Amino acid sequence: MRKQLPDFPWDALAPYAEIARKHPEGAIDLSVGTPVDSTPEFIQDALASNSNSPRYPLTAGTPELRSAISHWAKSKLGATGDFDVLPLIGSKELVAWLPTFLQSKKVIFPEVAYPTYLVGAILAESESLAVGIDAGDWPKADLAWINSPSNPTGRVHSGPEYKSAINWARKSGSVLISDECYFEFADTTEPTSILKYTDGDNTNILAVHSLSKRSSMAGYRAAFLIGDPLLIAEIREVRKHAGMMVALPVQHAMIAALGDDKHVEQQRARYNARRAALKPALIRAGFRIDESAAGLYIWCTRNESAWESVKWLSEIGIIATPGIFYGEKGSSHIRIAMTATDQEIQSAAKRIESALQK
Repeated sequence: MRKQLPDFPWDALAPYAEIARKHPEGAIDLSVGTPVDSTPEFIQDALASNSNSPRYPLTAGTPELRSAISHWAKSKLGATGDFDVLPLIGSKELVAWLPTFLQSKKVIFPEVAYPTYLVGAILAESESLAVGIDAGDWPKADLAWINSPSNPTGRVHSGPEYKSAINWARKSGSVLISDECYFEFADTTEPTSILKYTDGDNTNILAVHSLSKRSSMAGYRAAFLIGDPLLIAEIREVRKHAGMMVALPVQHAMIAALGDDKHVEQQRARYNARRAALKPALIRAGFRIDESAAGLYIWCTRNESAWESVKWLSEIGIIATPGIFYGEKGSSHIRIAMTATDQEIQSAAKRIESALQK
C-alpha cells in the first residue's frame, strides 16, 4: 500500500476508558455505537427456523430477499426508475472495499466523517480528499461518499444538497454513493434518501443501508446496496469471485426485518428518548449541542480540545468519543452514543449533574 493504515482510533481512547472504569459505580460506555437492545424475537425466530442451511447461498441474494429490498426501497426511500439491489455482509465491508472493487483512483468524503471512508481509499491505493457539504466546490473524483444522517454529527442532507451532489456526479461521470444507514432514525429532522432525487435516472448512483441499528442486528452482519444496475452488476461479479455471500439464515432474518415497521418505530423512540434525557445535563455542563437532528448520537462541544472533554467525562465514569476521530474539523467536539440502556443514560445524566454541584 502507498500509505499505512491509520492507527486504530479506539486504541487512543483506552487510557480514558481505564479512568472511567475506576469510578465506584463502574463505567458507562457511550463511545462505540454498538446496539444493546435485543434483536426482536420474530427476527431471531426467522434466523433459527432457517438454520438448516447446507447449501452455499447466492451472492445476489434469494429472489425473496431481493424482492423485499426492492419493495422497501420503493415504499420507504422513494426509489424510482431502473435499479438493482445487493445484500452485503454488513455495511462496513462495502465502505472499506468499494473503491477497490471499482478501481477508484480518487475518493472524496465529508470532512467530518466515518473513518472507514478514508480506510477504503487507502486500501485501494487511491488519492483521498475530505470535502465540505457543498458539491459545487468538489473537485473531480472517481468516487464520492455522502452520509445522511451523518455519523458522527447527526446532520441530515437537504433536497438541494442531494441534487447538487447528483449534478456533480452527472457532470463528472463519477460514482456517488450515499451512506444512509441511520435513515429511519429521525428526531427533529426527517431524513430522505438520495434515490428520491434522481428522477428515475440512477446512473452512477448508489445508496447503502444497514439493519444493524434499525433492527438491532449488528451481530447478524446484514446490509444492502441499492442503485445503478450496471454498477451493482460489476460489484456483484467481484463479490462472487471473492466468495462474499450473506449467510442464508441471515437472508431470511433480513426479509422478516424489512417486512415490519413497528419494531423500528419502537427503537427510534428509544434512541430519541435517550437523547432527550441526556441533552439537558450536557447543556448545563457547558456543552453546545450541534446538529444531532437524527441518528444515534449527540454531537457537542465546550469549545475546548475534544480530549479535554473526554477526560472530564472519564473522571465521572463516562466514556465518550473525541471528534478528532472523524477528522480535523471535529477536534473540539465529542460524539456521545445513545446505544446504552435507558438506565445507563439516566445514570450518565445524574453523574454529570452531580459533578456540577461539586
